[in-house]
Amino acid sequence: MIEVRFRQLPHSQGLSPPRYLTAGAAGMDLVAAVAEGEEVVLDPGQRALIPTGLVIELPPGYEAQVRPRSGLALKEGVSVLNSPGTIDADYRGEIGVILINFGQSPFSVRRGARIAQLVVNPVARVALVASDALEASERGAKGFGSTGRSEEEK
Repeated sequence: MIEVRFRQLPHSQGLSPPRYLTAGAAGMDLVAAVAEGEEVVLDPGQRALIPTGLVIELPPGYEAQVRPRSGLALKEGVSVLNSPGTIDADYRGEIGVILINFGQSPFSVRRGARIAQLVVNPVARVALVASDALEASERGAKGFGSTGRSEEEK
């Protein structure tokens, strides 16, 4: 287990910091740090940046990803717009979550609502090397659905 230092900003005081809710969970829930008694209402098709009041210090060689919560996506049609959102190891600002309402009804975000998941992963850094010729592969340059949509289309 790696240690990730965090700080809660004043507008998130009293909210639970992210934590794993089950022993096998890959992500920790991020909660909305909107003002007490206020809400952000997302009409269908609308997006908004929701504050979490959380700042983290990732160790070098790691990133954090902000991912949608499956229950919000299925039940409400609400997702993270730039999914997954990447938090780099050298970022020291507040984590914000860009939520979008793909649903058909307005969706209210209130203080303490679990709005996204935070997953921490190691990052491989690469050195790109210019080349006039690349090794051939079975797939080649085919993409964007070229492998078919089902077993019957192969």
